[in-house]
Amino acid sequence: MKDFASSGDPAVQAQLDRLSTLSLPQGRIGLEVIHEILGRLGNPERSLPPVFHVAGTNGKGSTCAYLRAMLEAQGLTIHVATKPHLVRYNERIRVSGSLISDDLLAELLKEVLDLSADLGPSFFEVTTAATLLAFARIPADACVIEVGLGGRFDATNVMVRPAACGIASLGVDHEAFLLSPDENAPDPANPLVRVAFEKVGIRRAGSPMVTQNYRADMEAMIEGLCAEAGAPLFMRGHAWQAEVSDSGIAYRDAKGALDLPLPQMPGSHQGDNAALAVAMLRHQDEVFVSPEAMANGIRTAVWPARLQRLGDGPLTALMPCAMFLLDGGHNPDAALAMAKYLESRAAKPVHAIVGMLSAKDARTTLKTIAPHLASLTAIPIDGSEHHPLDDLAAMAREAGVAQVRTAQSLEQAIAAVGQTEGTVLITGSLYLAGQVLKANDEIPD
Repeated sequence: MKDFASSGDPAVQAQLDRLSTLSLPQGRIGLEVIHEILGRLGNPERSLPPVFHVAGTNGKGSTCAYLRAMLEAQGLTIHVATKPHLVRYNERIRVSGSLISDDLLAELLKEVLDLSADLGPSFFEVTTAATLLAFARIPADACVIEVGLGGRFDATNVMVRPAACGIASLGVDHEAFLLSPDENAPDPANPLVRVAFEKVGIRRAGSPMVTQNYRADMEAMIEGLCAEAGAPLFMRGHAWQAEVSDSGIAYRDAKGALDLPLPQMPGSHQGDNAALAVAMLRHQDEVFVSPEAMANGIRTAVWPARLQRLGDGPLTALMPCAMFLLDGGHNPDAALAMAKYLESRAAKPVHAIVGMLSAKDARTTLKTIAPHLASLTAIPIDGSEHHPLDDLAAMAREAGVAQVRTAQSLEQAIAAVGQTEGTVLITGSLYLAGQVLKANDEIPD
């Protein structure tokens, strides 16, 4: 599977091979094992620089990218933990501003794997412990840590008192995990409330919880749980406001108003993600970041495979007159953001190349973007269990795409589109996005 990846470094590959044998043990969901591992390591989670902890269904990775860029624009040195990687596992761990080295990665993974073997740990418990160990041992001014899955039972949910916690946009994804029966959780018949319950599980007493605005019943769930835990809540539309327009971001809160630039990352939703990062920084008092650094961070932040315009490379050279757009979106909410961009910003016609994992809701995603497509080519995702191409093609026709085809590779799909102007959108999976970036020689750094 792509999650476990491969490496050209033999020492790293040896540990990745060990990781590939781990999974979430059946019948065990909880934080007991990660706490035991961290205890054996001397509790590195208690010795971290100020932590910004971010959960959400969509937008949490971009929010982390804005936080990192704003903090670095202030001249600070930052550790960053994000998921998933696109090409190399090292992308998940940024130590003092740089991707973790192969030597350090191999050393940390081996240390944690050796120490925890008798516990039957999961892949995510081992890698989270290794990440926190690096962040505790190497100096930095702050940490930005993205939740992997959910929040309540995510392996990163071990922080003592983060400088600030944040929740980005919320939607339904990873249903098998987030909506599984649990007598301590809300009725999964109301899935969005259950998702809000899981995400707000990262709250901590005394740590500001900063969120976007949501449906009323979701907000009520978040408000109640934050009050119960003693976590001060700062929700958009209540404690802070942000209006995103073509001219910029008009932000305001109790400290005053800011006129901020639009991000360079395309899509109006990126203005919302940037605003959340600003709100997280302004509602905490452990790390100072000036308005000027916030603005500079918004201008300079990048996050691969989110409506990313591909540069010159072997893939884009196959159709030099078109703009290539890469988006790893794989759920209905991500599709809505794509559709909004395609409608208002993308050069026409738009030809989509789509591969999706079999566990994802391909029908809803395709129905959402179909009105903006001149054609769709279904392709496989090498090394992953994906929707059969004929099934994807049938769904695209059902959604109203006029021209639908299948191909066995990216190169075949591009050739099938033919030489044209307009936009080639490659989407449906972050696993596919990683393969695209590698094929176009755009390895994330």
